[in-house]
Amino acid sequence: MSGIGEILKAVGDFGPFQKWLVLLTLFPCLSMAFHQFCQLFMVPKVPHHCDTSWIHAIGPNLTEEEQLNLTLPRDADGAYEQCSMYSPVDWNLSSIVAYGLNATEKCRSGWVYPSAPPPSLLTEFDLVCDRKDLSDISQSVYMVGLLLGAMIFGPVSDRIGRRPVTMIAVFLQILFGLGIAFVPHFYVYMAFRCVVGASVSGISMSIPALAIEWVGVSFRPRAVIFSHCCFATGQMLLAGLSYGIRNWRLLQIAGSAPVCALFFCIWVLPESARWLVTKGRIEEAKKVLQKVASINKHTIPPALLEQLKPETQSKPGSTLDLFRKKHLRKVTLIMLCTWFVNSLVYYGLSLNVTNFGLDIYLTQLAFGAVEIPARVGCIFILQWFGRKKTQAVVLPLSGLVCLIIIGIPEDQPVATTVLAIIGKFMASASFSTSYVYSAELFPTVVRQTGMGLCSMSGRVAAILAPLIRLLGQYHRAIPMAIFGSAPVVGGLLCILLPETRDTDLVDDTMGSCPAAEVCENAHSSSENGHMKGKGGVQDKEDTMTTYF
Repeated sequence: MSGIGEILKAVGDFGPFQKWLVLLTLFPCLSMAFHQFCQLFMVPKVPHHCDTSWIHAIGPNLTEEEQLNLTLPRDADGAYEQCSMYSPVDWNLSSIVAYGLNATEKCRSGWVYPSAPPPSLLTEFDLVCDRKDLSDISQSVYMVGLLLGAMIFGPVSDRIGRRPVTMIAVFLQILFGLGIAFVPHFYVYMAFRCVVGASVSGISMSIPALAIEWVGVSFRPRAVIFSHCCFATGQMLLAGLSYGIRNWRLLQIAGSAPVCALFFCIWVLPESARWLVTKGRIEEAKKVLQKVASINKHTIPPALLEQLKPETQSKPGSTLDLFRKKHLRKVTLIMLCTWFVNSLVYYGLSLNVTNFGLDIYLTQLAFGAVEIPARVGCIFILQWFGRKKTQAVVLPLSGLVCLIIIGIPEDQPVATTVLAIIGKFMASASFSTSYVYSAELFPTVVRQTGMGLCSMSGRVAAILAPLIRLLGQYHRAIPMAIFGSAPVVGGLLCILLPETRDTDLVDDTMGSCPAAEVCENAHSSSENGHMKGKGGVQDKEDTMTTYF
């Protein structure tokens, strides 16, 4: 494409328009954090036992303690069994008292929660005993929704645009997020959570792409990372919100309703000018660019605007484009691996918040708080050291912390939690780097397709993370060994990727070498006098946008 990079510079790298755009992209992240982890607080551990009210028919005057003594067996510690009961008999009360009951069976009439806790998913849908696995299954179903969203919204965004996909995803999140609070059955709850997960994927991919394609080169990291900081803030708010609202239906409404206000605000978001140009919609791109320039109080030179013409008609990007060309294939495969292992360690730690031995609300608050410095620090680290070095260092470090946790005794919950927080810090920094790095590596025509594919890889890891935790019943070290070793391997692979710091975004899939290699070749060629343009040397940015 000719001229789009220079025109965007004339419009303004980070003027009032870009600031408002980034601000509007922050609010969905609060709700995304809520939906991602809210179920951890909706399934609290509460005491329970089988409903044995059958004995009231023959002993209506029994006290609660007498009823439980006669109808419930005790475990090795002398406490009442939570998932078994004595089989009902048609004896009279005196015979039961004299001889006692011996045959046991699983709870046949449901469960009783003697502490009368506030309504939760556990108490309302009886997610205990044989049904307790439904909680983990539900979490996996939500992750499946994230996977489906990545599969659907990524390619669709490259075809119909970033703006419509953002609006569709926000609308679905509002509709089904609020609908969850009124579901009558747990299976309906899981289905609605799946749709919400898909909407979260759509928002998490479309909004960063829209922001990145509007801001200048040096502002790309902060445009993405600010939204990630807002996601971390959402985790902290979730800890406070869930602590104050123990009724799961009211908590769901409180976490979903604020997005309604955003739906009416996103109508003002313009489409990406870069995407419009790649689709040959030049006149629309000109109008949007002029409007943005007026907001930023800049003027686009008419001659520069007239140069905004696609040199050749760009073909729509597809998933196959990511694997046809050698340089894109290498980038795609390595980023798929990076997202997979990054998501594995991130969710492996995040979803284990209830098992570190400390208060769940304080642990969640710490997990959210530690992400803010991790993500803000990325803004500076990415500019100082570049994308490749940052990714290749922080990702293995997150895995090494998990490996250290294996050696901590179980009776040291504070030490385990501190190490988990450090691991979450590294995993969060790596995740922010992955978003920025991926968006810069993939060309505009397949950027969302590539991001969607990477997100799919991450979602597969998110689905597997709860299942890997179940391996702890065989040995407590197995889950952390997997969560720790995988990121080390993924981080080492990042060394093979090109650097994208201070390079312009690539629009098409033409070319045969990565951007960084082109820059090096262009530099050496210009020194030998082989690359001449206006003024004797071809412009550096034009060279970087010619090839990927």
